[in-house]
Amino acid sequence: MYFKKTLLLLLLASVLLSYQPASAQAKHTFALGNTQFLLDGKPFQMISGEMHYPRVPREAWRARMKMAKAMGLNTIGTYVFWNVHEPEKGKFDFTGGSDVAEFVRIAKEEGLWVILRPSPYVCAEWEFGGYPYWLQNEKGLTVRSKEPKYLSEYKKYIMAVGKQLAPLQINHGGNILMVQIENEYGSYSDDKEYLKINEQMFREAGFDGLLYDCDPAPDLAKGHLAGLLPAVNGLDNPQQVKKLINANNNGKGPYYIAEWYPAWFDWWGTQHHTVPSEQYTGRLDSVLAAGISINMYMFHGGTTRGFMNGANYNDISPYEPQISSYDYDAPLDEAGNATPKFIAFRNVIEKHLPAGVKLPAVPAAKPSIAIADIKLKQSASVLNNLPAAKSSVHPLTFEDLNQAYGFVLYRSTLTGGKTGLLKLNGLRDYAVVMVNGKTVGTLDRRIKKDSLELKLPAGKVRLDILVENLGRINFGKYLLQNKKGITDKVTFEGKEILNWQMYSLPFKAPAVIKSAGAANQTSPQIKQGTFMLNKVADTYLDMRKWGKGMVWINGHNLGRYWSIGPQQTLYVPAEWLKKGANTIWMVELLKPQANLVSALDKPILNQLQ
Repeated sequence: MYFKKTLLLLLLASVLLSYQPASAQAKHTFALGNTQFLLDGKPFQMISGEMHYPRVPREAWRARMKMAKAMGLNTIGTYVFWNVHEPEKGKFDFTGGSDVAEFVRIAKEEGLWVILRPSPYVCAEWEFGGYPYWLQNEKGLTVRSKEPKYLSEYKKYIMAVGKQLAPLQINHGGNILMVQIENEYGSYSDDKEYLKINEQMFREAGFDGLLYDCDPAPDLAKGHLAGLLPAVNGLDNPQQVKKLINANNNGKGPYYIAEWYPAWFDWWGTQHHTVPSEQYTGRLDSVLAAGISINMYMFHGGTTRGFMNGANYNDISPYEPQISSYDYDAPLDEAGNATPKFIAFRNVIEKHLPAGVKLPAVPAAKPSIAIADIKLKQSASVLNNLPAAKSSVHPLTFEDLNQAYGFVLYRSTLTGGKTGLLKLNGLRDYAVVMVNGKTVGTLDRRIKKDSLELKLPAGKVRLDILVENLGRINFGKYLLQNKKGITDKVTFEGKEILNWQMYSLPFKAPAVIKSAGAANQTSPQIKQGTFMLNKVADTYLDMRKWGKGMVWINGHNLGRYWSIGPQQTLYVPAEWLKKGANTIWMVELLKPQANLVSALDKPILNQLQ
């Protein structure tokens, strides 16, 4: 008995000794020196690259991080996206492709530190700058302000984020080096009290390590909160970087370029942006030689899938919704392959590595395949597959309908036998206009086209207007004016049209065809087909013969396509394909008779039509 009892106690002690809670993990220290960051008391230069977990398939996170190591990066930067994690009020999601904590843990396993940017405003060419749509339904709520309702919702969000990520900070045994509050706030306003509230909320959420803020050079003084590390965006002259940060940080460093732009993003209807690496290798060399830490925006852009692209708009420029590809002409392309820019930057970084440190070999480019014609044999009008309607005298916005993204069909009845001008006041953002089920024209906020001459047949006429949310504005003062749909009124011959039925079509998942209806439809269509594969690899759907719409493959939303370009292909990750039968769904707005799509082994991102 005594022997058994002793053995049991020894086993219990062994179990207790082997159990190490997170707080007892081996910890590092990360601190601010006068000129450099100090990792475990020794100078440390961050060579970081931005990569966003929602823009990369979860199955590919690790492979992309291995590529980061191969280019010479020691750190990954990422935003945290409020609308990804709280898509509806009070309903948080940190699972699957939204599992940001797992993203951080994989980075640690791959030997990478992390710079975390929960903000909660992110800009990032992301829908509403990362804010969830439902904030606009809270009466009086004003984002990026001290308004109490905003601060209340913000606090709930940042506390939820803190539960996921605060334990992964370096001072708790994790790999998160620093955490950013707000984001380029100096480009928006200069309320230091609001910034102080941000800091306090982050501390309450458990972010008790190093905090920093970042701003473009002209706005840094306005957006910097005393006591935090100031970082600069878009400036890479070493002397100017040091002078600016010294001026805002009591004459001290460390010096950090929080966003260094080796290229740029694209929006529909404009040329694809590319910047030769030769324009940036010398700048990268001088920054690293000066001991300045840097975060490339982007190292790997990936894809803005679903309805999550943002848009730019100001009093001078038109509304500019961004494309689905976030290739960004970055060192790592949309599919995760090394580009010539990757190799050029790697060669520069190699010059600045500590003695004896060697970079891993660059992984070979992933295989890709072309796919012959895929026939979408099932096709049905959107008009024949509508949900229950909601009625109102005046048109309701997406927000009125508690709908985040996608489409809303607006329906009313007119007395025919006349010709007149149909005008949509406050169209946001794109509309297909149909009379008695037949498409008669389109309207487009980008080009300020909000009216159409209609010739109505005799009798009662059914007017259908299918409105697409092309992405909420993600930057500037118009964040505060971001509702979608028909946001004012519709007139015909100068008289307001009343008594509307609204049909919500969010397309959160592939559309189910309930009723095919008559053949030879002339209205927006839902399409479905299957295709067989005997091997799986990356591929790019060729959408040049199609009009405008969305594509899902095996349930995964690939993003928007639009024949105007510059993007003409949709990237299909190998991870989302399978040997044997694969299913494809489409919503096509402009070419209802199209039924064949093929895929290429390389993208087309630079073709305007």
